[in-house]
Amino acid sequence: MAGNSFHGNMLTGNMDFLQWTCHDVARWIESLGFPQYKACFTDNLITGRRLIYVNCIYLPRLGVTDFKDMQVISAHVRELLGIRETLWSRSIADPLRDSMGLFLEKKSRTGEQADSFIYEEFLDGMRQ
Repeated sequence: MAGNSFHGNMLTGNMDFLQWTCHDVARWIESLGFPQYKACFTDNLITGRRLIYVNCIYLPRLGVTDFKDMQVISAHVRELLGIRETLWSRSIADPLRDSMGLFLEKKSRTGEQADSFIYEEFLDGMRQ
């Protein structure tokens, strides 16, 4: 993590969190005030790339079942990833997707193609 601040990563366009190990993610969860959940993230091998999938639907599977904690952690994950909150008024079957969320789903995969893929390329592809 090289001493980077956990908070406000996306404000500078910094995607260092994609390189985080599950232990880096656990330290981040602890820095948010949830040391009791560190093992939930390390035991389930939640790396920085996998944070895109961490939301209120997925957190109970990791062992985070307190609803208030789920809301706070989900909000911090969205903030870290630079994702705007999905509008609750939309159908759950067809959630509004913002471009950063879609981009990060592609980046969450491993491999040379995902590693070299940049946000500008993704936006160009969406415009076509």
